[in-house]
Amino acid sequence: VDSGFAAELNSRQLSWRRIATLCIASGIPMPGICASLNYFDSYRTENLPANLTQAQRDFFGGHTYERTDKEGVFHTAWTDAHKDIGDINERKQGENVQK
Repeated sequence: VDSGFAAELNSRQLSWRRIATLCIASGIPMPGICASLNYFDSYRTENLPANLTQAQRDFFGGHTYERTDKEGVFHTAWTDAHKDIGDINERKQGENVQK
C-alpha cells in the first residue's frame, strides 16, 4: 500500500469508526462503510482467527484445516456421518486426521 494512502487511512480511522458506530447505534444501514472498515482491520492484522470458517468448511465439505499450535494439515471426523467422506489418506498424503 502506498505510504501516503496508508497514512491518510490511519489518521482518519477514529472518525471512520465513530461514523460507523453512530450509524449502527441509530439503526442506519451503512454496508459499504462497515464492510470497508472490516476489510481495513483484516488487511492490517497479521493473524486473524479463521478457525470457525475452517471448521465449518471441514464439517460440511470434508476439507482440511491448519492449526497454529501444530505443524501439518488436519481433518476431523466430526460425527459418524463424516466417516464416509472417502479415504482422507488417499486425498491428503502425509496429513493428520483428528478424531
